Amino acid sequence: MVAVNRVFAAQLAGLPVFGPDGESIGKARDIVIGLRIDRQPPRVLGMVVELATRQRIFVPMLRVNSIEPNAVTLATGSVNLRRFHQRANEVLVVGQLLDARVALDSGSPAVLVDAAMEPTRTRDWRVVKVAVRERTGRLARRGPLQVLRWEEISGVSVSELAGQPQGAQQLLAVFETMRAADVATTMHDLPVKRRYEVADAMDDERLADVIEELPEEDQKDLLAYLDDERAADILEAMDPDDAADLLAELSEFDKDRLLGLMEPEESEPVKRLLEYNFDTAGGLMTPEPVVLAPDATVAEALARVRNPDLTPALASMVFVCRAPTATPTGRYLGCVHIQRLLREPPFDLVAGVLDTDLARLSPTASLGEVTRYFAAYNLVCAPVVDDADHLLGAVTVDDVLDHLLPNNWRETGLSHA
Repeated sequence: MVAVNRVFAAQLAGLPVFGPDGESIGKARDIVIGLRIDRQPPRVLGMVVELATRQRIFVPMLRVNSIEPNAVTLATGSVNLRRFHQRANEVLVVGQLLDARVALDSGSPAVLVDAAMEPTRTRDWRVVKVAVRERTGRLARRGPLQVLRWEEISGVSVSELAGQPQGAQQLLAVFETMRAADVATTMHDLPVKRRYEVADAMDDERLADVIEELPEEDQKDLLAYLDDERAADILEAMDPDDAADLLAELSEFDKDRLLGLMEPEESEPVKRLLEYNFDTAGGLMTPEPVVLAPDATVAEALARVRNPDLTPALASMVFVCRAPTATPTGRYLGCVHIQRLLREPPFDLVAGVLDTDLARLSPTASLGEVTRYFAAYNLVCAPVVDDADHLLGAVTVDDVLDHLLPNNWRETGLSHA
């Protein structure tokens, strides 16, 4: 592979990073630059690299051996594995510079779409080119794309970036290829002002997915920032168990206010979950597992678990109940594992392949009991059934792990858990 001499930030974000011996290190997420007082090109200080544990570290540019079209390779030498913390004079190119409002030498306002860095003879890298679009009235983002020298724009300084309103369309374009958990890590590292701008620009479904992956304090902060109507919409778009966990951390006044703004069919399952302690099966469960009537076919069951919105854990098992099939259901009859479904004729009924012997979890079962249940049965999903044989929901192993890990695991990374 041939190293390139000019690298655009938006193309670098997401590239795999390898060590000198070809070992996988993580992914490049951003470029850290130090802005100058004059209009000379800023020096590239290093890269933000996300490890497999989701922790982000700083890699100085002197440790970068080559940047190729499809990978970044590090040179031999040690790298500090402490979590990256942005300093006051540093700017994140992807996180903060994209979408910035700048002025061209002609005096025309423009939006910065991308920035390119190039190596110098001294092995330093500098941001020498920028891609911009002129802002002309209501057609601000539809002007022709221009690639200019850094010196041909103004209005980019730490104070100006902190003070000016800024869009987020270019940053959201970078986010499109990232999982919600990775976007959450990026947002956690952004300055508060920029985090709010990104939240404003995201659609409700995407923002709900991202909020579910944020640390608890960031979740509460974003929910408090949003106006009440949008906060209620976000809670409706979240998984009910995640929404219940978040609401449980709020004051009674705020919790009741937001529940009152939610649509009744969306708030009811959340209210049911809030009746249980957070560290019980009832508090851990999701009220939306895959539930079928006994006359459903194996083909119907397989079609249901193919739903891309289901997590792998929830898709691993279907539950069979008498009507109604919405939780709390009619009488719980049993479950069918996906491996069993794959071995059966598609037009057979699920009632004929039920596992009726699998133990059930009570909604009041403690976190310790739930953990031992998963360890004993080697499962990733388990039914939660009340004393009257109604299926209330299902607990998945990822929810159990979320409660077993330290409260700050999303911030520190699994390597420090």
